[in-house]
Amino acid sequence: MNEKDRNTSTKPRLVTAEAVRAGHPDKFCDQFADMLLDEHLKGDPGTRVAIEVMATDAKILVAGEVTSKASVDVEPILKQLCAKVGYTMEELSTGGELALEVRLNRQSPDIAQAVVDGEDLGAGDQGIMVGYATDETPERMPLPVVLAQSICRGLDESRIPWLKPDGKAQVTVVYQDDAPVAVSTVVVSVQHDEDVPVETIRREVKELIRKVVPEKYLRPGTRLLINPSGRFVLGGPAADTGLTGRKLAVDAYGPVARIGGGALSGKDPTKVDRTGAYAARWVARSLVDAGLAKCCEVQIAYAIGRAMPVSVDVDTFGTGIVPDGVLRKAIRRTFDLRPSALIRDLKLRRPIYAPLAAYGHFGRADTKAPWEETEANETALLIATLCCLKES
Repeated sequence: MNEKDRNTSTKPRLVTAEAVRAGHPDKFCDQFADMLLDEHLKGDPGTRVAIEVMATDAKILVAGEVTSKASVDVEPILKQLCAKVGYTMEELSTGGELALEVRLNRQSPDIAQAVVDGEDLGAGDQGIMVGYATDETPERMPLPVVLAQSICRGLDESRIPWLKPDGKAQVTVVYQDDAPVAVSTVVVSVQHDEDVPVETIRREVKELIRKVVPEKYLRPGTRLLINPSGRFVLGGPAADTGLTGRKLAVDAYGPVARIGGGALSGKDPTKVDRTGAYAARWVARSLVDAGLAKCCEVQIAYAIGRAMPVSVDVDTFGTGIVPDGVLRKAIRRTFDLRPSALIRDLKLRRPIYAPLAAYGHFGRADTKAPWEETEANETALLIATLCCLKES
């Protein structure tokens, strides 16, 4: 069934989304990369950064390109991250010894000459970015994504004494007539102290789930599967290799929207993988907040070194109050989608990125992200839409 058929179907359907805790190996790497980005931006807002991190048993590799006036010592940032997430440095290695290797070079001169600062700042690479919004939740995010992220955050912020930093959650929501009506299954796996009984783990995690998931979505048949494999004592990078950029769906909209071409963490705002993704969400949420569609997906594509997008498209899946072609024209009139304009309008040269590297980049009231603020766009979009309708 394609997306448009889905939005006219009366049959129940299931949508499942996953989230991971801050101590998950991949998220550990994303946070490390973005903490390093933020530290460079504090000293030099014009920093160019493209950092990748790999974390495995007894070894962490930080690699990529940094062009900056700021000088950042990597090891203290790693210690800060461990303290924040809940690991000791020793817990990153089964043998107790950790090797940190840093391989950072300057940005390629070929890329640097194509990405010239100023109003005509070119995109740092070619790429396709996707933004999505829906009116089914106040966050303008799919409900299973909101619930999965909230469970992971709730676990991380809990004071459960036996709980260790690694883990993940998965939530399946039943939709009827395109509205969420029930949660059918919640799966949670958490790292824990060795001597805690599995019965205690399951009881306390179920209590937390029931605090997070609104009662109206819980049914007698809702399945709560906690640590279904049993023990989960050894976790984090010591147990499973982590990499930056491996949790694209977790960072964005789960399986509900398409995935763009690149990851977000570890990249400065001249990289349109990041800036374009925030712009696409900004546009999509603005359309939904303005009442022009119940849900929509926005796609933006760039070419390296070029300021203007090579394409902008919108799909409202049949929920738009005007044709998608009209909205496409209205978007072009309302939003300046050049990288320089987005960096300016979304205030992207600030050290704001580390908090986004866990619990998703979108729908987060706690981060006060500018791409979630749409009030100024709504009237402009409505006026542009009316003008485009008259012209057509």
